[in-house]
Formats: sequence, C-alpha cells, structure tokens
Amino acid sequence: MSTTRFGDIELHRADHIATLTIDRPDKLNAVQWRFWKDLREALAICETDGDTRFVILTGAGERAFCAGGDIVEFGEMEGLDTMRAFQLDAMAGFAAIERSPLTVMAAVNGLAMGGGCELALACDFAIASDNASFALPEARLGLVPGFGVLRAPDAMGRAMAKFMVATGERIGAQRAYEVGLVQKVVPAAVLMAEAQALAAKAASFSPLALTVGKKLMNRQIDQASFDYSVEAITVLQASPERNAAVNAFIASQKAKV
Repeated sequence: MSTTRFGDIELHRADHIATLTIDRPDKLNAVQWRFWKDLREALAICETDGDTRFVILTGAGERAFCAGGDIVEFGEMEGLDTMRAFQLDAMAGFAAIERSPLTVMAAVNGLAMGGGCELALACDFAIASDNASFALPEARLGLVPGFGVLRAPDAMGRAMAKFMVATGERIGAQRAYEVGLVQKVVPAAVLMAEAQALAAKAASFSPLALTVGKKLMNRQIDQASFDYSVEAITVLQASPERNAAVNAFIASQKAKV
C-alpha cells in the first residue's frame, strides 16, 4: 500500500488497484495546465510498478468529479504557441488514459463539466453517483471540447453529442446512463465502495487479456484526428470571441467574492 502526490493528483495503490484522485475540492477539482503532465506521470507509475492492474479516476470531496479547466488560467494564456502547447498537453493527457495498457474507470462523484466530462469519456467506462451531472459547455467560452468532439459521438451517438456541444446543457446521471456516457449509476454514499468492488473483480482477471481486449477495441483511434483537433482548438483559443467570453467569466467570478 502506498500514497504518492503528483501536484493536484493523489495516487493511492493497494491490492492491484490504483486510485487517482483529483484533489482540488475548493475549486471543484478544476484542473490547471500542470495537471496533464502530472496525470501522465501518475499513470506511468501505475503501468510500470509491476503490481497495478486497474485504475480508478475520481475527484475529491462530494461536489465535483472535475469542473473542467481552470478558466482563470485560460485568461492568462497569450499567443498561439502557448495555446497550442496547452492543447497538445491536454490531448496527451486524454490519450494517456485511452492508450494505457491498464483499464481505467471514472468514478464520477459530482459535477463533470467540460474537461471533466472529457476525462470520463477518455476512461474505458464510468460509474456515477446519482447526484452526478455532465456537460460540455465550452461553446459559452467560444470553444469546443477538443477531445470530447472526437469521442462523445462514439459514446452517446452523434446527435446527442452535437446537442451537448451546441447547447451546453447539463444532464443528470440517469440521463447520462441512458445515452451511454456512463455504464452504472449508484447512490452517492456507496460510489467508491462500488467502484472498488468493480475494480477488484476486473483485477482478478488476466491482466494480459484485459490489455489485449482494450487495445483491440481502441484500434480505430488515429493520430490525425488528434492533430486536427489541436490545431482547430488553438485557433478558437486565440479568437476575440473566446477572449471576451473568458474575461466576462472571470469578471463575474470576481463580482461574487
């Protein structure tokens, strides 16, 4: 049994199961740029420790799994090169989950907004508490979810994915289950117990079989889609509409203080 810290990520390993907890509850577990590198490093440890067979990704606290990217940090980004570097780093983080030889399950314990919803999509499957909710609201900031637009259509169908991207509307856990975004909904009080039970069951199976099965099912994932998304979102990040929306959001948050 061990616990290690990677920035805002706490990694706990025991009994062949690793739990990665996004630990920034005061900010609804919104992630900053450094999160993506920390995520890749934490996953790499799990993949090479010779013991871990299954990974659970969750959020600290009772309110949020992950509220997405830190909008204040978005407002501090300047120049195409910086914005492209950020997008590359984020996409590499999603890809690290998707391409990991380990099975990764999201345990969604509350809000999963924007990048948080995308993290759930990147995982091999997801379990959610009955008070969880999901949204892809990036259009409000003049953006689209760079990873979400690639993966949401496969998870929930093109029309539902377009609906979520175009409207930014939030859906509850039961609706997310109905459209295929999550695979199981349980009471909030037993979410982590249920996640641990599912992880223990999977960890008891052949690690090689699970790795091969995941690789075969992911075989159509291609780099060209990632590259196109990075360039498209970089352009949006530099647009006047995005800058105005981000500045308005930051001003509204300051007004609440």
